[in-house]
Amino acid sequence: MPKSAFVNVRVDPETKEQAEHVFSELGLSTSEAVTLFLRQVILRRGLPFDVRLPNAETLTALREDVSALPGYDDASRLLDDALNEAD
Repeated sequence: MPKSAFVNVRVDPETKEQAEHVFSELGLSTSEAVTLFLRQVILRRGLPFDVRLPNAETLTALREDVSALPGYDDASRLLDDALNEAD
């Protein structure tokens, strides 16, 4: 089947650049990677990865052990950074 549909997506330039670097290392173009993602969505009838919020137990563990992560002395900052990266 010839490819004739277009998908327009807005992402910040840094995210695009970093993703394209990974795709390149995998031998994929951005178009091939998006097609692969879409085929996995169809195959799995959903996203091909877990999308969920951390439960209370995980949040407690992160708050208790945040000192083990270099560059973070505050669990709130770590969680904010993690949630911002997910956006």
